[in-house]
Amino acid sequence: MRPINSIIREVRSEARLIRTFCLDRDLSPTPGQYLMLWIRGVDEIPMSFSGPDTITVQSVGQATEALFEMKAGSSVGLRGPLGNGFALRGERILLIGGGVGSAPLAFLGERALAAGLSVTSLLGFRSKDDIIFQDRFQALGDIIITTDDGSYGIAGRASAGLKELSLFDYDQIYICGPEMMMWDVISRTREHAAKTQACINRYFKCAAGICGSCCLDREGIRVCLEGPVITADRLLESEFGRYRRGPSGEKGTCRG
Repeated sequence: MRPINSIIREVRSEARLIRTFCLDRDLSPTPGQYLMLWIRGVDEIPMSFSGPDTITVQSVGQATEALFEMKAGSSVGLRGPLGNGFALRGERILLIGGGVGSAPLAFLGERALAAGLSVTSLLGFRSKDDIIFQDRFQALGDIIITTDDGSYGIAGRASAGLKELSLFDYDQIYICGPEMMMWDVISRTREHAAKTQACINRYFKCAAGICGSCCLDREGIRVCLEGPVITADRLLESEFGRYRRGPSGEKGTCRG
């Protein structure tokens, strides 16, 4: 798939180091799908959709730093939508998000509410200053917020908010965020893994299932093609939360 050109219509600041970029293309994505964003002369990187024509990005490296220098009117290349997104199931759902990983869940929650589902959200952030899309989630239904430093809501990671919920009350659980935050939740809630859809991140090169750089041990799941949404029961015995590979293919530590 060749990239198409897109113009950035608007840039919005959501929190420190987090911005939303509104594009002039509605690619009709399913929440949880991603696009490959080509920042010419720098790199091509995967980005989840936070809306039909928006991506919400945290500045974490060379490519995102270059993106943050762009203004309305700047041009980028797009490939997508790619991969498998979330599937809405049941009548009552729980969204569990961490940091900028909450962005695709806000998109999913709005689709769910429009379809008549009951939505509850559990969101974890580093601090009060890092909270994003609180108004969007409050419009969906009940919301629980945790912060690592205790500056807002419950003190601790997102898993600290699980004590406020009974996961048996939900037909489906959707989770997205930093890998160790997600593993913390998934490993604590193993009995619900089959009904938990996790949107995960791995190093992507081709985004076409060819190069194998994003494959997950032990099944060899090609995250770019078969994911990025994968049921948590398939992650329990995988490398997820244990190690991950970088550009060279060498194993490294998980982050977040």
